[in-house]
Amino acid sequence: MEEKIVVKKALNNNVLIASHPRYKEVILIGKGIGFGKKSGDIVPESQVEKTFLLKDEQEQEQYKQLLSNVDQDLMEILNEVIILIEQRMGEKLNEHIHVALTDHLSFAISRAAQNVQFNNPFLFEIESLYPKEFQVSREVVKILKDKVGVEFPEGEMGFIALHIHSAVTDKSIRDMNQHHQLISQLVQIIEENLQLKIDRHNIDYHRLVQHLHRAIERVYQEESLGEQTNLVNVLKSTYPVCYNLAWKLIKVMQRKLNTRVDESEVLYLTIHLQRLIQSS
Repeated sequence: MEEKIVVKKALNNNVLIASHPRYKEVILIGKGIGFGKKSGDIVPESQVEKTFLLKDEQEQEQYKQLLSNVDQDLMEILNEVIILIEQRMGEKLNEHIHVALTDHLSFAISRAAQNVQFNNPFLFEIESLYPKEFQVSREVVKILKDKVGVEFPEGEMGFIALHIHSAVTDKSIRDMNQHHQLISQLVQIIEENLQLKIDRHNIDYHRLVQHLHRAIERVYQEESLGEQTNLVNVLKSTYPVCYNLAWKLIKVMQRKLNTRVDESEVLYLTIHLQRLIQSS
């Protein structure tokens, strides 16, 4: 038996608020789903392309405001983009993407139309850490260029990838940016101490960034890599410069994250630093 979904309010031709027998109040997206609909009308499930709850009342209000401020045709394209992202990522996205990414893209389109550009200081780190999200964001940028006629700067792909990763992992953009800022600071310390300029396209740079990212994750999850007493002595005597620099990086991480970092991280950092020296 088909569940009856009843219209509460049509927000525009493609979005409406409805009463759902299981989920109570829901937001429905579908091409032409709101056209001519009045309160109390039944919505055929075949017209529904996307259902989301936006349980947070503040987010629901933000979404309603977005609908009143964003052009209806553009809103339809942005909804299609979010559905595409979910398909490409192959998993359900946190619903806050409907507010966060819609708001970000509508503002980014407005900026691009006025030729106002923002630099993304963490572009290389984002591309290295979230390759799948970055690839999907590249596709999103192409769709928006084809459908809206807006040419985004390359840095915009990084911002979109962040929103996608946030929706997949339920991590806040703010926390992710703090981690990228720390990684960027650590890379700068490495360059200064080793007196070299790291090629951001180098495979060893990508390995280093990914290791630093995982090290930060391990700190929050209180994971240990285990003791490697014999290896400590070997690395300390063989690569003293890299070993001492690794300790310096650990101390910066401890200060920034305000918590203890497992000492065994020093060993793996030493190896990554030595690889960087050899490849440069």
